[in-house]
Order: sequence, then C-alpha cells, then structure tokens
Amino acid sequence: MKRIAVLTSGGDAPGMNAAVRAVVRTAIYHNIEVYGIRYGYKGLIEDDIFPMRSRDVANIIQLGGTMLKTARSKEFMTVEGRALAAEQLKKHNIDGLVIIGGDGSFKGACKLYAEHQVPIIGIPGTIDKDISGTDYTIGFDTAVNTAVEAIDKIRDTAAAHDRLFIIEVMGRDAGYIALNSGIATGAESVLVPERITNVERVLNMIDYDQKRKKNVHIIVVAEGDDFGAEALTHVLQNKFPEMEIRHSVLGHMQRGGSPSYYDRVQASRLGYHAVLALKEGKSQLMAGIINNEVKLSPLDEVVKKHQSIDDDLLDMVKILSS
Repeated sequence: MKRIAVLTSGGDAPGMNAAVRAVVRTAIYHNIEVYGIRYGYKGLIEDDIFPMRSRDVANIIQLGGTMLKTARSKEFMTVEGRALAAEQLKKHNIDGLVIIGGDGSFKGACKLYAEHQVPIIGIPGTIDKDISGTDYTIGFDTAVNTAVEAIDKIRDTAAAHDRLFIIEVMGRDAGYIALNSGIATGAESVLVPERITNVERVLNMIDYDQKRKKNVHIIVVAEGDDFGAEALTHVLQNKFPEMEIRHSVLGHMQRGGSPSYYDRVQASRLGYHAVLALKEGKSQLMAGIINNEVKLSPLDEVVKKHQSIDDDLLDMVKILSS
C-alpha cells in the first residue's frame, strides 16, 4: 500500500475533519502517500483529486463540516459512473480508499469493490447513528448536544408561558437524536420513526397532566416519525384549543458547529485504524467502535441492516416523564 485517498460522502457531520486529519497524518507517518478527493463520489468521477500533506490538515480538528466538501452523485449510481471512478483511481495509482459517510455511501462502496476490486475501508460518519456494526457514528454526539441546548432554551420559554412545545429534530429513518435529546431534557414524550405513533396515548397523557395542573409539556419528534410534528400540532390544537401550543423545527443547525471532544477523539481513532487496516491489506470493512474498542465489520453486512432503537430507552421516557 503506497498511495491511498480519502473522501467524505453524504450528509456532513461534525468530526469528519478530525477523521480526515487522522487519515492523512497516519498515512504520512507510515510513508504512505495520501490524496484528498473533494465532493465525494462526484469529485472522484470528475478527477477532483489532490495530494495532501500534514500541513493541509492543520487547524481543522475543531471545525464542523468537512474540508473535503461533500455532494450527492447520481452518476456514481450507474455502472458507467463507477467505472469512471475506478479509472480515476488507477490514473493516480491509488491503492486504497477511505470513505467517511453513511449507509448510502457504503452501499456505493460495496458496488465499487464488487465491480472493480478497489480496496476500501469505511468510517461511519452520520449524525443519525443508524449504522449497524458500531455503537458510535461521527457527529452524533455533537448533534445531540446541539439539540439538548436548543430544547433546554425552549423549555425556559415553555415554563414562563405554560406552553406545550412540539420540537422536531433530525432523524429521517432513525430516532436516536430524538430519543437521547428527549431523555436528556426531560421531555414528556418522544416520537420516533421506529415505532408507530400512538396519538391517543399522547392525548391522554396531556389530558391527565392538565387535570393535575401540569401545564408545561415538551414533545420531541424525529423528522421521520410516521405521524409527523406538524400533523401532531394540528391534532393537539383541535383537541386542546385553550392551550398555547407551538411547533419548532431545529433543522440543519444540528449538523453544524464545532465537534464535541468525544466526536473529535473517536473520529481520530477511526481514521487512524482505517489507515492501519489498509496498510495490513484489509479491505471491504468498516472501522466501528463496539464497547469502546475499534472493531472491523464487513461492509456488505453493515449495509444490510440499520442500528436498532433501544427499547430500554423508550421505556425510560414513559417512566421518567410520569
């Protein structure tokens, strides 16, 4: 392994820069040339590839986003697009590839390997924490902390006015941000896409709380919940017209910001071990963290299933909010 490349793909996540930095400096330490690929698979196809040196990743560990940029690529979804991507790697004599991204990025990586045998190590970079084969994904910790800070501030207003707030957080297919931020902020209800929303239970809870003079409510809803925050707002307004009900969407603020110390450290660990795996001739694996140890899992198995929601945490919400 004389020359490797690194790219970030899919949605950006705080901590991606820490992983890129670790990949570059670990490779250089082991006398491996390292190249950066801008704009993910799109940049790979378009030959937006450049050599990276240690100084290129100086002063980026504390920055959110990704210095390599990221983009979606419809062309890479085609056989012809992946053939062109493989051709670009061969042109630059690149022996291995580190891909930092989520489920969609890894599915593309599996096809690239199957069709062109490009050695690949994946690093899970997604705020949704929906990747199997790992307890941790880059950006999740920062995203939850961002959501918690925002919900805490909203609760102050809710308490001042005796209001009910429905707060939508990110998580189209996974409710881990909603679940963890809801528990951390003492939310009265948490609704996630992994479970069918029991609207009647929510209505009964609010009715019960009103009878015991509890007038402040925080309901955290993942954006992918089957019922939806906006629809729930309308239902509650019709059911409780005397209540002040507000709907707040946190949106993309959860993706940005300086990564937490935890995201910086764990992303660095994964970048370091990804390079070591390529150096040892390993391929078609994802570097993840299980029980605080770095483990390598087959990429084709990782993409077959999502990280399941924690039933114990869901039970905790019901008990602790009573």
